[in-house]
Amino acid sequence: MDLTYYQINSFATSQFAGNPAGVCPLAEWLPDDVMQEIARERGVSETAFLVGGNGRYQLRWFTPTVEIDLCGHATLAAAGVVFAELEPTAERVSFDTASGELTVTRSGELLEMNFPAWEPEVIALPPELRSGLGASPREVLANARDVVAVFEHEDEVLALQTRDDELMKLPYTLVIATAPSTTHDFVCRVFAPNAGISEDPVTGSAFSTLGPYWVKRLGKESLAAVQRSERGGEVLVEELGERVLIRGRVVEDFRSTLALEGR
Repeated sequence: MDLTYYQINSFATSQFAGNPAGVCPLAEWLPDDVMQEIARERGVSETAFLVGGNGRYQLRWFTPTVEIDLCGHATLAAAGVVFAELEPTAERVSFDTASGELTVTRSGELLEMNFPAWEPEVIALPPELRSGLGASPREVLANARDVVAVFEHEDEVLALQTRDDELMKLPYTLVIATAPSTTHDFVCRVFAPNAGISEDPVTGSAFSTLGPYWVKRLGKESLAAVQRSERGGEVLVEELGERVLIRGRVVEDFRSTLALEGR
């Protein structure tokens, strides 16, 4: 069996920026262990597998080590493949996922994801967060999935030198560091060692948590954010009550053929 594998840069400002995701359209589901092996072999932070057609797909995401229940940049990448290759006349695509229905629509040159809003609440500073970040934030918030460390200045976020062994002691998928930005509304970095990722280049689903926080803090409905990883990327966020709209560009990096023996 031959599969087409696409590598797509999501939230990219240029060809070699943004967050690379693998996308594998399938006629039917492969065994879980095979999809996990494909994700491990390709080595990007997340690989999306999708089955379906006619504007509606089932979608699953795998890191190199584990299946996860939500991934923003790989959802954006999957939608980019649908719009560019599978259904080039479509304006909207729906994905059925472990986190419910997610929709992506064309928005000019951008793609717009409709994701759940997960407002975080203030918590005490966990000692593992302080030791894992190597710095003390001014405020710490969390929801069921993410913990957010808020700093006064952008430079503090950029200077962080993290320790995976300490951050892995925290009961969260994403560890997010954020601060006001001098060029955008806010800046962030995202660490996910519990998902096998030391630092994620650009993390779409993090804005389900960051959007509600910064909308309330800045008093603005629409925000421009930048994630300051080595590759970096820009994200536009708009809050809609219990949902957030997350917008960004996708750029195809390359495509290849995967030959699966005995299938």
